[in-house]
Amino acid sequence: MGGSARGERVALVTGAAQGIGRAVAAALIDAGMRVALLDRDRGAATATAGDLDASGERTLVLGADVSDPAQIDTALADLAAAWGMPDVLVNNAGRTVSRSVWEIDVGEWDDVLATNLRSCLLLSQRCGPAMRAAGWGRIVNMASLAGQQGGVVAGAHYAASKAGMVVLTKIFARELADAGVTVNAVAPAAIRTPAMDAIEPDKVAAMGASIPVGRVGTPEEVAGLVAYLCSPAAGFVTGATLDVNGGLFMR
Repeated sequence: MGGSARGERVALVTGAAQGIGRAVAAALIDAGMRVALLDRDRGAATATAGDLDASGERTLVLGADVSDPAQIDTALADLAAAWGMPDVLVNNAGRTVSRSVWEIDVGEWDDVLATNLRSCLLLSQRCGPAMRAAGWGRIVNMASLAGQQGGVVAGAHYAASKAGMVVLTKIFARELADAGVTVNAVAPAAIRTPAMDAIEPDKVAAMGASIPVGRVGTPEEVAGLVAYLCSPAAGFVTGATLDVNGGLFMR
């Protein structure tokens, strides 16, 4: 039985322990959903769940590496046993590697694509049918400006994976549109996440100055858009890629 059948939506957010994933989980909890936080760092996800949900009633922690199909299946089985299959899926987990296209080896290429793109395919394949059967659902895929313009800071494998997510978004959107299920992508750029902590402050400042709004973005600004796309109000939006980039890329 899905969460919607109990009158309360169930959301699954991957890569939910920190950064954008954490902000998305918080926004969906605020929207009245119960949220399963999936992350390969189970300890960090547990800490995040405790911060976001003191009662422990609105969160469920799932430890899994989304690059491993068997771990995806185990996590979904645990979620189904606890709360049912999700009404909302946010494919946020990803691996970012900065490397010259000339230096990427096969193993790293495969791992980045498996983490970022294949997980999006597998989770959508597994969660979409239950949403179709319920007559309602939301899938949001975390793409990137790198997938629209080609990676400059991030590597070619990261950019290719994010471009692939944009295409998968359109394909699943067409497949599920007639069942009340929407599928959209969000394409952030220059968001202040823990990954940015490794960059020198002067470079972050220069990055912000290069953006028309004059600063980098926040995870909460991305999460606000994701929460809208996961809401009933977004029922006429599907197959879209929405930009959250401060005007860095306009189209």
